[in-house]
Amino acid sequence: MTKHVGMFEAKTNLSALVEEVEKGGSVVITRHGKPVAKLVRATPELTPEEIVQRRDAIAALRKLARELDIKATHEEIKSWINEGRH
Repeated sequence: MTKHVGMFEAKTNLSALVEEVEKGGSVVITRHGKPVAKLVRATPELTPEEIVQRRDAIAALRKLARELDIKATHEEIKSWINEGRH
């Protein structure tokens, strides 16, 4: 859920807002009622080795899909993934 706070409140309660973001929330900071910034949880940067590993994994999956002659669309695969999450 996104919380909206004014600039003054954000400045005086920054630690609490950061804790909220660490727990998965997000905070929109406003000035005179207009959004000017958004606090969201930082995502860690991938190392070059991790990038190579992910590319290799994707290439292996594509090769396997060709070998098995899987003709599913991107949308179908995405829906299968979402079904597994419920």
